[in-house]
Parts: sequence; structure tokens; C-alpha cells
Amino acid sequence: MVTATLKAKPDVAPLRAVRLGAADAVVERKPDGSMLIRAAQPLAGYHGKLSEALEKWAREAPDRVFLAQRSADDQWRKLSYAEVLDKVQRIGAALLRRGLSAERPIAILSGNDIEHALLALAAMYVGIPYAPVSAAYSLLSSDFGKLRMIMDLLTPGLVFASDGLPFGRAIYATVPDDMELVVARNPLGDRKTTLFDDLLAPTDAAGVARAHSAVTPDTIAKFLFTSGSTGTPKAVINTQRMLCSNQAMLAAGFAFVADEPPVVVDWLPWSHTFGSNHNFNMVLVNGGSLYIDDGNPTPPGVPKTARNLREIAPTIYFNVPKGYEALVAHFRADETLRKSFFSRLKVLFYAGAGLNQTTWDDLTRLAIETTGERVIFLSSLGSTETSPLALACTWDFDRAGNIGLPAPGVELKLVPNEGKLEARLRGPHITPGYWRQEHLTREAFDEEGFYKIGDALKFADPADPLKGLLFDGRIAEDFKLATGTWASVGPLRARFIDHFAPYVRDVVLAGPDRDFIAALVFPDVEACRKLAGLGGDAKPDAIVQHPRVRAIFSDLLDSFAASGAGSSMRVARAMLMAEPPSMDKSEATDKGSINQRAVLKNRAALVDELYATPLSSRVIVASA
Repeated sequence: MVTATLKAKPDVAPLRAVRLGAADAVVERKPDGSMLIRAAQPLAGYHGKLSEALEKWAREAPDRVFLAQRSADDQWRKLSYAEVLDKVQRIGAALLRRGLSAERPIAILSGNDIEHALLALAAMYVGIPYAPVSAAYSLLSSDFGKLRMIMDLLTPGLVFASDGLPFGRAIYATVPDDMELVVARNPLGDRKTTLFDDLLAPTDAAGVARAHSAVTPDTIAKFLFTSGSTGTPKAVINTQRMLCSNQAMLAAGFAFVADEPPVVVDWLPWSHTFGSNHNFNMVLVNGGSLYIDDGNPTPPGVPKTARNLREIAPTIYFNVPKGYEALVAHFRADETLRKSFFSRLKVLFYAGAGLNQTTWDDLTRLAIETTGERVIFLSSLGSTETSPLALACTWDFDRAGNIGLPAPGVELKLVPNEGKLEARLRGPHITPGYWRQEHLTREAFDEEGFYKIGDALKFADPADPLKGLLFDGRIAEDFKLATGTWASVGPLRARFIDHFAPYVRDVVLAGPDRDFIAALVFPDVEACRKLAGLGGDAKPDAIVQHPRVRAIFSDLLDSFAASGAGSSMRVARAMLMAEPPSMDKSEATDKGSINQRAVLKNRAALVDELYATPLSSRVIVASA
């Protein structure tokens, strides 16, 4: 093991001490040009099923807070490990009485709350798979197309929603009347509904014990749906072996989680692998406390997160880059919040997208001003199919973007592909495939059983592989210009968003078989509204076409184009989108990420307008 303080640089503030895993790897170069990379140390032993961790902490620390969330009176409602285990066994007995199985699993439509956690833990305890479905598919969709597809694929035997009222439209549209519906509150008056509390009847201890003993490492724990950033959401089989081995991989790098029970304040949705498999399971396996954050990185959600962080000081903090960006202003304005947040924080962890350097630097300065120390940033690479952690950066790095090296137990194969290195992964944390989608399973693995994650990677230092790897874009998104030059969309997109901060939320790059790259830009409408000096009633189209906004974007496009070395690194034209990406049209995922291909297909006329002669008045052209 290494201690991060040894990595502190002499010309900057000292780094707060935190125990991390060894950063080492074995690199094997193959005659075909591919490389195999794996950790030098073996993977440590791990639980056979997640419920063993729940039983361990209910026995060893029965009164420790495991789960907490805001209640209606704005106080923290808390459950200890002993209380959670008791409720899990009671609910498990109720689930067994219903004859549920992989063929008739549980579908959870609502987001993070204690009832969701108890139902999920109970299902896994007795060996019944469950599927946490993104709440956005019920609450934000207008046609419920994705939710209907998911329900048809799963054929659930029980559907849960925390509150019947907001989920009513989705339930009526997608849940058959003969399918059992469970809600925690506000049952739908005109259809038979079970109340969640009814599942807490006295348990059949013997039956629950038999079912629990039958759960093995190969038992399906859950079905997690991919976000659909490159296509239709797929049902990823998650086994107990995957989840438990991945926690051992995480602990090998983040060794400090074993030193004291982690305290986590987290909003990241359990319908995705980051929030559930990575964060929730890390708290459970290490006997920590999870405070369910009712906020998120939106204008109404960020103040809630700030309030929660003012009250609960985390030992490790997880967020996506947009979440960190949104919190910076709150940290600057609120000394009490800053002091609470940084008081015992050991790690700032980001994933899901690249963190821009400005936000990295802002948070580092805030930590130094508040504590006199830097707090280490860490990141990793993974996917729903990899449980998720596969690679992790477990050392101090001077800029954002390093995703590290393979965790113990992970084999990384790098395969030359059109001038890049395509990443493929193998290990006990990899899914066996997609539920009821065998053709997709076959396509996902190569002839040696490596999962094709679809990402390209490159070395942070080509002369020294041990300095880690960087994300180099999605293989499926890259394209060739008419000149035959490959454009690497991922890195170019990240540079564009960073350069145009804070005025851009996302960008889609066009250019296959064209002479130059052009961009459909999704602006940050609120930032642009302030720039234009317009009131709250101004429409998005008026905002993005305002002369001040266009002038700033023109200047930024000029400087960005001037910084690009060659046509594959230069965006020559741009158009500002007044209409945000549509989830129903598969342009945006429930995580807010962009499906580049769907946007280009749905907005083909706008792409043609970008390249049209004579020039459209809506197109901004770089002068460089």
C-alpha cells in the first residue's frame, strides 16, 4: 500500500493523507500489436453474496446508521444495520409468497429512497432478481416508449413505485391490471394496490433461511439497464459474483474504506451502476452510513445537496462533473458548507464523464483555503457491464482525466483499431450477458471472452505505461473526414465543452465524409440568459439568437479553431440549439448524456444547414 501524502508536490499545498492501493501493473505485448495489462497483485477474497455483508454489520455494529433520508418533517429518518436486516427478512418472506423469479422479477420505477433500498436488499437476500428502472422513463417521458420496452422485456411479477400519484400516468400506460402494484404512499384509487408496509408482516424465518442459503455467486442479483447513449437500453445481467468481486477490486485501490466506516452523501441514481453497484455497495460492504441526497445537479436540486452537505460531512464524495460544477458557487458563498464538506473528506471521486480542469482547479483552491490541504481527485473507467469499476486511478495526478490502471482481477486488452487502442475487459466482474437478448450478448464479446466496452484508451505517458491511461473517445462515435483523416469525437468534444464553459452543456459533432467538422451546440440556457441580460420569461430561441450570446460564441469558436492542430482538431462552424435533446427520441439518456448518432439522425436537416451554401444566418463560422 502507498499513502497519498508521499505523492505531494513541493510547489503546492500538501495533500491530505489517505491510504490508497499500490499503483502497479504487468504489461504484455503481443505479436499482433495488442497488449494485455493486469495488476501485479492478485484479487483478494470477497463475499459470495452481498447479504453476507449486511449480516456481518448487523451482527458487529447493529446500532450503526446504515440508511438515512429526509422525512416529511425535514429531519433525517435513520435505519440501523440491525433494523435493515430485520425488515429485509420480513419483506423477503412476502416476496417468496408471491412466487417471483428471474422470469417474473421485481421492477422498481421510482428513485432512491429507503423503501427502494429495503425492497432491493430483500429481493437479493432471497434470490429474486429486481430491476431498478430510471425514474425519468416514468416522470419525464411523454410516450413511455422506453419504459414499455423494458416492461415487455422483463415481464415482471411485481412493480413498485414509492408514490402512486406522480407515477400514475406511467403505471396506467405500461403496467397491466393483473400485475401486482406496490406503493409506499398514495395508492391509485381505481386499481388494486398493495401498500409497502403490508410487506412487513411477520416473517417465515425457515423459508427465508432456505431461500437465502440457496443464493450463490452465480445467482442473478439484478438487471440494470444501460443508459442508451449509443442505442436502445439493454438489460445487463448482474450476478452476485460480479457485485462482490467488484467491491474487492474497489477496496484494493481505495484502501482507506477499510480504515473507518465510510460516510457518504449521495444522489446518484440506483438505476445506474455508479450509484448502486459502486456507491451503495461500497457503503454496505464496508459497514458505512449512506445519507440519501434528495438533491441533484439541477437549479432546484443543487441547493438541496448543499443543505445536506452542510449537515453531513462525507468521508468520500461521489459526483458527476456537472454536479461538481454546480456546487462550486455554493462552496464559495457558504463558509459553513465549505468547512463541513472538507472537514473529514479524504477523496473527491468523479465518473460518468470528463471533469473539466477549471472545476478541478476551483475545488482544489477551495480545499486549500478551507483546510490548508489539497484533497485528492480519483476517477475510474467502467460500465454497466463491468459492475462498474475496471480501471482506477489510485494516485495523485496533476490534472483531470487519468483513469488509472486495471484493478486486481481485471485483464485489460488493448487492440489496435484505426490508429487507436480499443479497450476490452475480462474478469469475474464482467456480466455474462444481456437478459433475453442473446444476439447482443454474442456481439459484446470477442473470441477470447473479452467484453468489448467500446472505448478507446491512450497512455498518459507513452514511455511509461504505469502512469496510467486516458479516455480517448468512443469507437462508435469517431468518423473520417472527406480527406480520410480520422476525427476523435470524445477528446474533441471534451475540449470544446471545457473551452466554452460555462455557456455549453453539450455538443454533437458532425463531419463524416465532409471537408470539415461542424457542431450542433446545446447551450446552457441559464448562463446564456444572464449573458444576454434577458428576463425569466425569455424563450430559448430568443436567448440563443441574442447578439451578445452570438458574439461570445463567435469569439470562442475563433479561439478554439485557432488552437486546433489540423482539420480533425478544429471545429469550423457551429449552430446553437434552442430545443434541448429529447429523451423520447433517444437523443438524451436519463443520465443527461448525449446519443450523438440519434441527434445527427433526428436533426439531419440542421446538419445540412451547417454545411449549406449560401451560408445560413443561424450558423456561426470560425474566422481562424
